[in-house]
Amino acid sequence: MSQFDLTGKVAIVTGGNGGIGLGCARGLARAGATVVIAARNRAKSEAAAAELGANAEVADLDVTDEAACRRVIAEAAARHGRLDILVNNAGVSIAKPPQHLTLADWNAVLGANLTAAFVCAQAAYAPMKAAGGGKIINIGSMYSIFGNWYSAAYSASKGGLVQLTKSLAVAWARDNIQVNAILPGWIETDMTAGAKASPEFDTATVARTPAARWGVPADFEGPAVFLASPASDFVTGHSLAVDGGFAVQG
Repeated sequence: MSQFDLTGKVAIVTGGNGGIGLGCARGLARAGATVVIAARNRAKSEAAAAELGANAEVADLDVTDEAACRRVIAEAAARHGRLDILVNNAGVSIAKPPQHLTLADWNAVLGANLTAAFVCAQAAYAPMKAAGGGKIINIGSMYSIFGNWYSAAYSASKGGLVQLTKSLAVAWARDNIQVNAILPGWIETDMTAGAKASPEFDTATVARTPAARWGVPADFEGPAVFLASPASDFVTGHSLAVDGGFAVQG
């Protein structure tokens, strides 16, 4: 369908070399976009780019480095003459009770998950406006909604990301830039491997999820394409749960 065709579009996916980010990148590439995988692990990024095909590129990026974020985005826009899509996916988590979080822990999580998304979005604004519009997709979390004893910094960062999404959506709507968030539920990734390895936690998660399974990176291909395509031109400031019904289960 032409509404979902991304041919000729240029996308940057931070942390796009694995997990949810790679799931998004796969969807965008299959829909025709040129995808720049911006992440720290060069070898992992090159493997992901090889999987995606000729229209995939690699950029070395630590999202906590403001200058690097601005440089990578500017260079991609200059190289291709446009920037249409930004997926802010890179992030970290430090699991500790809040009374044991150090300020360094707090700053590390907020810096990677929230501040970096702001910096990248701000850097993407000018080339998107010049291209006549664009799409920004922020990867949040179910912990944007729920609290947990071990995720104070992570939850705060992801809750802040939802509010940032709304504010950018309002500010940039007049420039034809739509800004939305995806809120993943429990997804099988390297970050959640330890949790899934626990039989008790695995059983409880599946029981709590109406779809009766964990999500997988492939579950993000369609949502990413929808939010990156003309099909979502009248959707902005929205947070889309991709969680198998986890958030609505009583």
